[in-house]
Amino acid sequence: MTQQNFINKRENYWKELEEMVKGGGRIIRNNPSLFASLCRELSQDLNTAKANGYDPSVIDRLNILVHESNELFFTKHPLSLKQLKNFFISEFPGTVRTHWRSLVLSFLVFYGLILFFMMLCIRNPNFVYEIMGRDSVRHLEEMYNPESGYYLTPRDAGTDANMFGFYIHNNISIAFRTFAGGIFAGLGSIIILAFNGAFLGTALGHIMNTGYGGTFFPFVIGHSSFELTAIVFAAQGGLILGFRLFFTRGLSRVASLKTAGETALPLILGAAIMLFIAAGIEAFWSSRHEFPFMLRYAAGAMGWILVIFYFVFTGKEKK
Repeated sequence: MTQQNFINKRENYWKELEEMVKGGGRIIRNNPSLFASLCRELSQDLNTAKANGYDPSVIDRLNILVHESNELFFTKHPLSLKQLKNFFISEFPGTVRTHWRSLVLSFLVFYGLILFFMMLCIRNPNFVYEIMGRDSVRHLEEMYNPESGYYLTPRDAGTDANMFGFYIHNNISIAFRTFAGGIFAGLGSIIILAFNGAFLGTALGHIMNTGYGGTFFPFVIGHSSFELTAIVFAAQGGLILGFRLFFTRGLSRVASLKTAGETALPLILGAAIMLFIAAGIEAFWSSRHEFPFMLRYAAGAMGWILVIFYFVFTGKEKK
């Protein structure tokens, strides 16, 4: 691309960003997602100009604009209700929808392996010991055996609160490891996702073999919509990192990964929020064995309906 064609193609974007910079924090708070998007594009434009040896005046102009926009971008602004609304109504679901290819791949790997290992374990009951140790299998059975002391002993509020903290730490650590695994060309995310899918499928198959499904499913259905979907989103973000490691679009690998991280940020933040919600449900609702099964099934089904509805029908305005 010639220098003049490059300028003609990008000039309107630069002018739009310059107007936002002149408007200061107020303008940025009104449309933070647009400002962030323009800043990412500007960084790419600057790298393109340098790589192609364009006129120093063009590079200087972009350098100055990068400096000014970064000053505003990294200046601490109070989080507004409008920003929160924009994140939940547009940015988070919009990012999920925009990068649908990585979402589909993550979904197929995770749920495909859950189904495969569940069927494998159902057909070969001893297979569970190939994936889980005997102590883990014994603990799993004790948790969902309706006649065990673990199941029959009611939990007090203090125990619920402790378990809430445990669930947050455990689930979010899995999500962040899955996301960070994307730095290894996306393979790390796929491997961690595959391992969790295989483990869950095996556990599910064994529970069905032992006949404890009547206690297992009412427990997991309450929080599964948020927890499992969040893990898929974490892998989706990791795959975006891995993709940009190879397809840099003219940027250096470091710059490309930085851009990918900014793109995937709404995914990992949204996944963390969903896991926080899942932990609350798991600690304070799912463990309530005294609630009628039909009530717990209905609440769990409603959770899945809400999650699906949210990601199908919101964020459509994001380009």
